[in-house]
Amino acid sequence: MTDKRLAVELPGITLKNPIMPASGTFAFGVEHENEFDLNLLGALVTKTTTLEPREGNAWPQYAHGVASTLNAVGLRNPGVEAVLDEKLPALAQKYPDLSVIASIAGETQAEYVELAKRIATAPNVKAIEVNVSCPNVDKGGMEFGVDPVVVFELTQKIKRVVDLPIYVKLSPNVTNIALIAKAAEEGGADALVLINTLMSMRLDLNTRKPVLANRTGGLSGESVHPIAVRMVELVAKAVKIPVIGVGGVYTTDDALELMMAGASAIQVGTANYDDNQTMPNIISELPDALTKYGFDKVTEVTNSLEG
Repeated sequence: MTDKRLAVELPGITLKNPIMPASGTFAFGVEHENEFDLNLLGALVTKTTTLEPREGNAWPQYAHGVASTLNAVGLRNPGVEAVLDEKLPALAQKYPDLSVIASIAGETQAEYVELAKRIATAPNVKAIEVNVSCPNVDKGGMEFGVDPVVVFELTQKIKRVVDLPIYVKLSPNVTNIALIAKAAEEGGADALVLINTLMSMRLDLNTRKPVLANRTGGLSGESVHPIAVRMVELVAKAVKIPVIGVGGVYTTDDALELMMAGASAIQVGTANYDDNQTMPNIISELPDALTKYGFDKVTEVTNSLEG
């Protein structure tokens, strides 16, 4: 039975609980259907989709450290046509009541706009997550998400062509993430997702070369959680739209900490690789955790930080 104390409202979606996977860590959902009932989730965020299929970067793509994972997968995905023809219909057939947030990424603003228009035609897609932590070819390879003007323009262009809510996923690789967040809000974003991975590097002392074939990659795992908490608090204070917190969530307390800092809902990422029961465990533990910390419902946790 669904515990009504866990219900959360996001733009365009009513969640039975605030827990969902982070894009790229749960494929397109059906690949994990034997692990637990996906209907337990508040929503499902798909792997980031691009216009054309991508094979990703060369191997090795992963480097594991203490409480951290460095990855340079390179947005490997089958492309938007396969997602629309196969992945999303399979989800709709098996989980008709599960809300889907479709993650998209492009190399130009025109690609983002085209992707948004196409992915919005899927009946089970209730919101679009715009991953702006990608190289902007028009700007010489710089991430979209580091330039407030570009974030504003891109968000505005996408909002003009789709009726679905737009959630912009922010890069932490910036000097002032609140400035970028406000630019997305002013461009029409309905919600924000943060943080994405931190650009990092590991070296092999024997070969004297980078561990990853791509040289650099995105850092995630338990070690980034305090960074995510800080950035969520900064952004939640700067904007009026909902914030979805992600970064180093392994336990129920991790999730509640991000919510206390200002998040309305939570995405679980790298922990899904370490323990595929992380999300259902957090969901099942949330009611007792609310009682433990003196909250009647989960929405009371959001922005409850004192001092």
